[in-house]
Amino acid sequence: MQDFHLISHHLCPYVQRAVIVLTEKDIAHKRTYIDLSNKPDWFKKISPLGKVPILETEGAVVFESQIIAEYLDEITPGSLHPSDPLQKAHHRSWIEFGSQTLNAIAVLYSAKDADTYDEKHQTLADKLIRIEQEIDAPFFAGETFHIIDGVWGTIFRYLDVFDTIQAFQSVTNSAKLTAWRSAVMARASVGGATPEGYQGRLMNFLKNKNTHISTLVLPST
Repeated sequence: MQDFHLISHHLCPYVQRAVIVLTEKDIAHKRTYIDLSNKPDWFKKISPLGKVPILETEGAVVFESQIIAEYLDEITPGSLHPSDPLQKAHHRSWIEFGSQTLNAIAVLYSAKDADTYDEKHQTLADKLIRIEQEIDAPFFAGETFHIIDGVWGTIFRYLDVFDTIQAFQSVTNSAKLTAWRSAVMARASVGGATPEGYQGRLMNFLKNKNTHISTLVLPST
């Protein structure tokens, strides 16, 4: 049996992509969490980009989250992508849009002042409004869960935490998008993609950012 070792960080949304595929495909694996602010020497040696996730298997190292997810999908029976090549390309295009949306979230929580925060909040909302046009509920493409749903689950997980901040203005208020978000987050593979204590770690991360969102977190927690 092939051994799989996934190297991760507790808060990394990109690692979650790989974990979701590992779970959906019922792939046994070992998982190691590291501190990215104090990277072990052994990690520096095997990670060309110095980032997680890293997948070790059969003496090889695979890096970049979507490449890992695609590899795991390809080597196991069935597929979490549509079989039609055009539909598969369509999904992959909106996966990339999901990566850009994760970037928008990082820019939002890094905004130093209220004006910049409000601008980036609108940017994030606009991205969600845009993808809403592509949804064929309950999942992205109807009744079947695909890799793209897992990718967007990592985005919705951020929003689940943000929505617990009393002063945070929700960016998902449409029925269609809310239904997709609910269906994705109810999926066992998505719900179990983070380690225990994830929400508390993320809230502490936001508190300690010393950015505008930190001022929203502190009064309500």
